[in-house]
Amino acid sequence: MIRFRSGWLSLAALLVLAACTSNREPPPVLATPGVAGVGTPTTERPVADRPPANEDERRARIHVELGEAYLQASNFGVALDEARLALGYAPNYAPAFLLVASVHMFLEDQAAARANFEQALRLAPQDPEINNTYGWFLCVSGHEKQGLERLALAARNPYYQHPARAYTNLGLCQLRIKDETAAETSFLRALQQDAGNAQALFQLADMAFRRGNAEAAQRYLVALHRVVQPSAQSAWLGLRVERRLGNREAASSYAQQLKSRHPSSPEYELLIQGKLE
Repeated sequence: MIRFRSGWLSLAALLVLAACTSNREPPPVLATPGVAGVGTPTTERPVADRPPANEDERRARIHVELGEAYLQASNFGVALDEARLALGYAPNYAPAFLLVASVHMFLEDQAAARANFEQALRLAPQDPEINNTYGWFLCVSGHEKQGLERLALAARNPYYQHPARAYTNLGLCQLRIKDETAAETSFLRALQQDAGNAQALFQLADMAFRRGNAEAAQRYLVALHRVVQPSAQSAWLGLRVERRLGNREAASSYAQQLKSRHPSSPEYELLIQGKLE
């Protein structure tokens, strides 16, 4: 079973995620037959960014925005209620189906999530937020090729206000199929769009360290820790980077952070056991 809640999810409000420094299974994001636009550039604005077509759609948008807030708070039942209210006003409002799909993604109901993603795409096949979120869902559901197509479509939309989300998810999906060269390019593109993208900074640091380039890993970690507090994963990486560079004081600082802030983490257990490599 896929454990969405233990990793990264790609919902508009969540996907680039507050805890973007984990290198575990990413909580946020198919080339569906018959869906236009996959693999081709688009200039279509996201549905949520367009002026409401009428009063009913305006009310639907309000309920979707409320539902997204409830989803962020893990109040899944109320989030679904808000989506249903939105669809009561505007039965063809694609963001409402995206919200329903995202809730079911958190609840690990893959069939319901996929059905609602596909309904959202039928209504707005080139919407970048839908493609971004669905693309990540496909990636973690074992459909990486189709997910990559969706994520690339989202990233290339010039009207998407959050292309770094799509590039980050693209990189994470490429890592899942062990294409580190492509993943590095995607993470660098994410940083071009958002220099403080924590997930991209962490992944680039991790790749640099594994390739033996501790200096580059250190630079990425310094940039990362300017924007977020060290997580267990980034502190553990920082400790090993500084040890490799011979910086005992910096390594000791990371060790102390693991002890004081993350004493229950697997990384601190590894430190206690002396498994530093």
